[in-house]
Amino acid sequence: MKTRLYLILLVAAMPASALMGQGCVAIRSMGCSGNTTGGNTTGLTMKGDFSVATNYRYFKSFRHFRGKHEEANRVAEGTEVINHFHGIDLSVSYGITNRLSATLTLPVNINNRSSMYEHYGNSESANPDRQRFETNSAGLSDIRTSLSYWLRDPAMHPAWNVAVGAGVKFPSGNYKVEDEFHKLDEEGNDYTVTRPVDQSIQLGDGGTGVSLEVQGFGVVYNNWSVFGSAFYMANPKNTNGVLRNPTSDPSMHANFFSVADQYAARLGIGFATRSPLSISLASRLEGIPATDLIGKSEGFRRPGYALSVEPGLSWVQGRFLFNLNVPVAIERNRIRSLDDKQRDRHGDAAFADYVVNFSAVWFIPNHRSTSRSEPSELD
Repeated sequence: MKTRLYLILLVAAMPASALMGQGCVAIRSMGCSGNTTGGNTTGLTMKGDFSVATNYRYFKSFRHFRGKHEEANRVAEGTEVINHFHGIDLSVSYGITNRLSATLTLPVNINNRSSMYEHYGNSESANPDRQRFETNSAGLSDIRTSLSYWLRDPAMHPAWNVAVGAGVKFPSGNYKVEDEFHKLDEEGNDYTVTRPVDQSIQLGDGGTGVSLEVQGFGVVYNNWSVFGSAFYMANPKNTNGVLRNPTSDPSMHANFFSVADQYAARLGIGFATRSPLSISLASRLEGIPATDLIGKSEGFRRPGYALSVEPGLSWVQGRFLFNLNVPVAIERNRIRSLDDKQRDRHGDAAFADYVVNFSAVWFIPNHRSTSRSEPSELD
């Protein structure tokens, strides 16, 4: 029975911030409020406990949207922008009390971007051989630290609970990564110029962000549970000082990378089987707004959102938790930015069809504690 209750807790309380990233809509991956990015450890990280987690994410973005309309001709013509994203988060959580926990997350990203328009161009006259080239970035992204507090003691109240959390994102990731871009001179000879890579594959955004989150769950019948969560990260900084193109006019704010807010929300149901397996099905909304909650929003950004259906599986083996969820997009919308509205235009962005998110968590209990059920109950 205790194993099933733990599984319900793990499935139900996974945070909205656990998985973010949709391609050219540069949503930074966020794990906060005392949770690992793959699954919630707050509910099992009691006073004096540690948990160590690693989370792997992958997506390929290539479908271009302007508003909710997909520009399918981009794929048909071979002019689409293709982003491949690989992210690994390493997290350590500590139970300050049974209800309060702290988490430190170190994210590492590997990005690859393939395009035509950034190099020779999309048109047949400028690029008759239809050549595309790649730019890349790899390294540490923005470090995050957070606190999470359950309103009820999870050890005493496994049937329902609500947690609130707050975190800080530090500008530790390189937000001005450069690579070589291919050009043709008047004689048709190839040469390269070095300039910042696209905002979507920069390792950081150059700003200090503050995040707030709320999440809750309730067991509704036997092993069935419902859950929900909401997350918002405010980035007060306007732009990060990186000029998108060295030849752009530096007097215009829109030519610099914006430091954008971001948000996510999640609502779903979970079921804990009689085995160590649990399943879930959720809806997920994630995106970046056109304007920030605090401060100005004058820089370049591709605001928008993705609405997804997210099936998930969790497996507990001893002190280890393994989790897999795959959000599949059912609606993508590249909304108009502040610059779009000022210039009476509507930019586009490339989105992914789905995201793969896999995590492994290792629970390290404090054996001196007698106020909780020992993790051996999971065996």
